[in-house]
Amino acid sequence: MDSNDLSAWTWIKSSYSAQNGGDCIEIALDIPGLVPVRDSKSPGGPHLMVPTAAWSAFVDFAKAAKV
Repeated sequence: MDSNDLSAWTWIKSSYSAQNGGDCIEIALDIPGLVPVRDSKSPGGPHLMVPTAAWSAFVDFAKAAKV
Protein backbone atom coordinates (compact mmCIF):
# COMPACT_ATOMS: atom_id res chain seq x y z
CA MET A 1 0.00 0.00 0.00
CA ASP A 2 1.26 3.46 -0.90
CA SER A 3 1.92 5.30 2.38
CA ASN A 4 1.11 8.62 0.65
CA ASP A 5 -2.36 7.58 -0.59
CA LEU A 6 -4.55 8.78 2.30
CA SER A 7 -7.74 7.73 0.53
CA ALA A 8 -6.66 4.07 0.52
CA TRP A 9 -6.38 3.92 4.30
CA THR A 10 -9.17 2.96 6.67
CA TRP A 11 -9.40 5.78 9.22
CA ILE A 12 -11.01 5.33 12.63
CA LYS A 13 -11.99 7.81 15.31
CA SER A 14 -12.10 7.09 19.03
CA SER A 15 -15.47 6.08 20.46
CA TYR A 16 -14.80 8.79 23.08
CA SER A 17 -14.86 11.50 20.39
CA ALA A 18 -17.85 13.80 20.12
CA GLN A 19 -20.18 12.89 17.29
CA ASN A 20 -20.48 16.54 16.19
CA GLY A 21 -17.14 16.47 14.36
CA GLY A 22 -15.34 18.45 17.05
CA ASP A 23 -11.69 18.31 18.03
CA CYS A 24 -10.77 14.75 17.15
CA ILE A 25 -7.92 12.78 15.75
CA GLU A 26 -8.22 9.73 13.57
CA ILE A 27 -5.78 6.88 13.10
CA ALA A 28 -5.31 4.36 10.34
CA LEU A 29 -4.34 0.76 11.01
CA ASP A 30 -3.25 -0.22 7.50
CA ILE A 31 0.49 0.51 7.61
CA PRO A 32 2.68 -2.17 9.26
CA GLY A 33 4.98 -0.67 11.89
CA LEU A 34 3.39 2.79 11.74
CA VAL A 35 0.22 4.48 12.96
CA PRO A 36 -0.87 7.35 10.71
CA VAL A 37 -2.58 10.14 12.70
CA ARG A 38 -4.62 13.03 11.26
CA ASP A 39 -7.00 15.80 12.31
CA SER A 40 -10.57 14.69 11.58
CA LYS A 41 -11.51 18.25 10.57
CA SER A 42 -8.86 18.23 7.84
CA PRO A 43 -8.80 14.71 6.39
CA GLY A 44 -6.79 15.76 3.34
CA GLY A 45 -4.34 17.80 5.38
CA PRO A 46 -1.03 16.79 6.90
CA HIS A 47 -0.68 13.60 8.90
CA LEU A 48 1.85 12.16 11.30
CA MET A 49 3.45 8.74 10.89
CA VAL A 50 4.06 7.47 14.42
CA PRO A 51 6.01 4.25 15.03
CA THR A 52 3.71 1.56 16.44
CA ALA A 53 5.76 1.20 19.65
CA ALA A 54 5.55 4.95 20.32
CA TRP A 55 1.80 4.97 19.68
CA SER A 56 1.33 2.03 22.05
CA ALA A 57 3.33 3.83 24.75
CA PHE A 58 1.19 6.96 24.27
CA VAL A 59 -2.06 4.98 24.54
CA ASP A 60 -0.82 3.15 27.65
CA PHE A 61 0.14 6.50 29.22
CA ALA A 62 -3.27 8.03 28.39
CA LYS A 63 -5.10 5.04 29.87
CA ALA A 64 -3.03 5.19 33.07
CA ALA A 65 -3.52 8.95 33.39
CA LYS A 66 -7.24 8.63 32.57
CA VAL A 67 -7.09 11.62 30.25
